[in-house]
Amino acid sequence: MNFILVSPNFPETFRWFAIRLKENGVNVLGLGDAPYDELHSDLREALTEYYRLDDLGDYDAMVRAVGYFTFRYGKIDWIESNNEYWLEMDAALRTAFNITTGPKSAEIHGWKSKLAMKETYQQAGIPCARCIPVTTRRAAFAFVKEVGYPVVVKPDNGVGANATYRLEQDADVENFFAALPQVPYVMEEYVPGVVTTYDGICDSQGKVLFAVSHITPNSIMDMVNKGVPTYYYINDHVPADVEQIGRKALQAFGVTRRFFHLEFFRLTQNKPGLGSKGTLLGLEVNMRPAGGFTTEMINYGQSVDVYQIYADMVAHDTSRHTYIGPKRFCVYVGRRTQVRYAYSLEQLCISCGEHLCRVGKMPPALAGAMGDEWMICCYDKKPEIDQFVRKAFLLPHKVKR
Repeated sequence: MNFILVSPNFPETFRWFAIRLKENGVNVLGLGDAPYDELHSDLREALTEYYRLDDLGDYDAMVRAVGYFTFRYGKIDWIESNNEYWLEMDAALRTAFNITTGPKSAEIHGWKSKLAMKETYQQAGIPCARCIPVTTRRAAFAFVKEVGYPVVVKPDNGVGANATYRLEQDADVENFFAALPQVPYVMEEYVPGVVTTYDGICDSQGKVLFAVSHITPNSIMDMVNKGVPTYYYINDHVPADVEQIGRKALQAFGVTRRFFHLEFFRLTQNKPGLGSKGTLLGLEVNMRPAGGFTTEMINYGQSVDVYQIYADMVAHDTSRHTYIGPKRFCVYVGRRTQVRYAYSLEQLCISCGEHLCRVGKMPPALAGAMGDEWMICCYDKKPEIDQFVRKAFLLPHKVKR
């Protein structure tokens, strides 16, 4: 089996996909823009060959690279980046080389366009926020009259909460149109809710091989735009309603043979036309692993190896490993270097003791949303997470003397 792994070095934890695939007997071929010598030694060992390009967004160059691998190793069975940024290129290459283990160009739009996602949710009977394409001021103000302020504007095809803004009043709408982005945007009603996810891996028939849920208490949009405290945590279990709506969404979107990261809002207050407090609403679908160090957090918290589960799915269309261990809460905290906190990173690490799993600095490309310095810790009980988060973001003037 020939598997082309696109951008296998970013994020650096994704090298474990290559390692586990090779251990399962898969011929792993790397296609990336980083110099070979900069790849982690474990990754270099796992790759049969690495083809470097200057630009992974250059379709013609990518076609030549896949053509070379095909000439050298025969029919390519898989092309996958597991990265939101390259999903459309993955699909285009599958289309060009008739690779059937993932979506082709005709299918990928429904997984990338926020408007298309809303349509699929509605067809599946999953409630979601009202949404329109951004066209004219008149249409925007008519929408605001219908749903009320605030409203949210975001790229129809975007990654995370980048270039996403909350408009609170008429002046904000006017300012937005005065500098209207050149890419398609959508406007949707604001939802008072907490992002709750359904993440996992499914096989060729859409059967869920493994699933988990994580929760982001603060607004991701505000994390990016306002620098509010960045933290989220892996739940110790998947709530029954999350499991139910997650599987319903997977079926509606026709998801097979891949990682999935489905985002929902859990309402924090009653929302007329959408539901009562606690109701789950469809937000977005992401047909790849959650970003940052979430895959590592899942492993720490659930006592599993998601890279191995994925490799088993690819090679055997099932999970061949059994995992026995505690199911714990695993929390990520990202702090910003421009903020002076009451406790240094070193002091926090010492206070966490055996609960500390990992600590480090975030690459600049991800720091806007994820913070500059970060910690990952595991705890048995939710109140322990709350206490750790309060301490991590405590400011000097709030310390009790």
